[in-house]
Amino acid sequence: MKKYFLVRAMTEAQARNRNQLFPFNRSLCSSSNSSDLALKNVTKSNFEPALAELRIHVREADFVSFDLEMTGVTSAPWRESFEFDRADVQYLKVKDSAEKFVVVQFGVCPFRWDSKNRSFIAHPHNFYVFPRQEIPGDGPSYEFSCQTTSLDFLAKYRFDFNACIYEGISYLSRSQEEEALRRLNSVCNDESSESLSSSKSVADTQLVRMADILFAERMVNKIGEWRAGLLRDTNEGSEFQGSSNDTVQKLQTTFFKMRPALVLNALTSRQLRLIELVIKKHFEDLVYVHATGEISCPQPLVVYTDSTTDRDLLMREIKHCHKKEAVTKIKAAVGFRHVIDLLSTERKLIVGHNCFLDIAHIYDKFVGPLPLTVEEYVSEVQKHFPYIVDTKVMLNSDSSFLHLVKKGSTSLSKAFTLLCPQIASPSVSSIVLADNPHIKVEVQVGDKRFSNWNSGAKHEAGYDAFMTGCVFAQACTRLGIDFNLHAPPVDLVHNEKLQKYINHLYLSWINGDVIDLRTGKCATDSLGSTNLKNRYPKILFSNIVILWDLPSKLKAREIKECMSKVFGSDSVTSVFHLDETAAFVQFSRQEFVSCFLELKDTLEQKYDPISVLHPLSKILEGGRTRAASYELYKEICSSPISEVLFSNQAEAVGIEWRTRLLEPVVEVEKQEDKASTFSQDQDRKETSPINNAAGTLSCCHFPTDELVDSFYPVQAQLSK
Repeated sequence: MKKYFLVRAMTEAQARNRNQLFPFNRSLCSSSNSSDLALKNVTKSNFEPALAELRIHVREADFVSFDLEMTGVTSAPWRESFEFDRADVQYLKVKDSAEKFVVVQFGVCPFRWDSKNRSFIAHPHNFYVFPRQEIPGDGPSYEFSCQTTSLDFLAKYRFDFNACIYEGISYLSRSQEEEALRRLNSVCNDESSESLSSSKSVADTQLVRMADILFAERMVNKIGEWRAGLLRDTNEGSEFQGSSNDTVQKLQTTFFKMRPALVLNALTSRQLRLIELVIKKHFEDLVYVHATGEISCPQPLVVYTDSTTDRDLLMREIKHCHKKEAVTKIKAAVGFRHVIDLLSTERKLIVGHNCFLDIAHIYDKFVGPLPLTVEEYVSEVQKHFPYIVDTKVMLNSDSSFLHLVKKGSTSLSKAFTLLCPQIASPSVSSIVLADNPHIKVEVQVGDKRFSNWNSGAKHEAGYDAFMTGCVFAQACTRLGIDFNLHAPPVDLVHNEKLQKYINHLYLSWINGDVIDLRTGKCATDSLGSTNLKNRYPKILFSNIVILWDLPSKLKAREIKECMSKVFGSDSVTSVFHLDETAAFVQFSRQEFVSCFLELKDTLEQKYDPISVLHPLSKILEGGRTRAASYELYKEICSSPISEVLFSNQAEAVGIEWRTRLLEPVVEVEKQEDKASTFSQDQDRKETSPINNAAGTLSCCHFPTDELVDSFYPVQAQLSK
């Protein structure tokens, strides 16, 4: 409920500020001054002509840039991207975000090279998108989350919530459309169903009220008289002459598919159900039809058939009409997905900025449910969008770009300001432009073009898509691509200088992981990662344990000190807090993971004076601390549940035990860690905690009444 009040408050504030409900005056229009040219907004009221126009521009385009605005990014603080996130975990977090939040604005901007004027022609479009139930009955009903920081960000940049909610373009994904058609065909193939429009509640309608009984008896008489009149060759098309004026107004004769029919006017839904019940019970040669739309009858009818064969023929005709009408509604509900189908069908080069999450949203909203693994996901994405470029990868993968943007300043707005000063700041001096070679970009409206266009609509998806395309065009120029040497259309997809950037996207900007969509493999961007302030040494996921339900206010330094007293001063390389309730601990050796988990379990089972005095007692204080290997973290991230605190998340997922070791089915490490120095030889496997037949640990001893070897560093025991 708070979300609805929040949206309402912001939208009302906007309406007061702008003195209007919808910003329809912001559409593209001819103007002599490019600064007066507003961004073209597309809603459901002007979607059809805008789509027809966009089809032409996309087919002629050399590349298409895009951008999205969403209702949120992370559903819980611990679901944010961390340096300790493995590639498969990073994908699960992106998947969770795409599934929980929705796209409210979609920017598309086709770019076409004009060799005659030596400039790119851009056509920015800003689509308002909003999911709503367009198919009546069993159609999909949407639920989504809102992140207050994201809504506040949108409101700050004058996002029109009214236009989005009231006029936003709805959509069906491909899988939703297929499911709707499948259900429709299933109903149509059910021979026992007389009509798609027949009320499902008719069979449950009972004559229990006196008013219902009297009305049903009156209808039996009136319909019976009408039928008798037909059999006496009453004049076709004449009104039924009843005994009351009220009946004359409600019952009128017409024709439906060349058959005489009785029109039912001014009746309630319950009265119509009672009439349908009367028809089924008392009249074998009459059929109740209630259809809407231009294809079928626009109102309820009682139709006369002269034989069983004629009755069956009528029912088949009605079914066909209803199916055709239902298919038309389903196709109409596809909505904004027509834009996605256009981009997919034309197989153009798609350009985004830090766009892995954007692509996940596109797949989830307009294609189908996101696959469970990143390998399956990239394979599916390639089928629909075979050529994608991430401008953030371009800017961070070339030393000349990093020098230009002064390291780290690769956000879209900063890159646009530095690479496209003639557009971002039209007043920039010609001397500055001479020192920075640039490609001219113009915005075309009708038969007029506008140079140095700056709508001032930063962080609107349409303008951000325009900025992304401009940055890409300038980056291509700096890579040595001379557009003047290419006749339109420019084949950027097969350009040698772009091959190392195509289909390489940042899976996580935090740790510099770049995923190759063609193979599903991840590698660290060596240049880009130098900009990141890596606070931790090389991460080895098999060496990590995760702790949660920790004692309150326990610091990372204190956790490391406790571990070091048991396993040695160099045993812990790093400790990282996910939130106030959970932390990662990375050991220097993989064996310490199982040793710690076994030791923790033993100490908690004994709980004697020796256990209380153990160095780990500070971590285990209160008896609530839980621990597991890294694989459990992945398991928890895969859950659709999102509690605010990690400890609550683990409880909601159903984890009741205190200690657990999960061995990965396939060891997944960062690409640079695959050649780890911790390869296991056969002797070590035979003595590992998992493979030891005797069930005892070779790396440490546990406290007993006679011996407390675990007070001594395990590292010393391992050296023996």
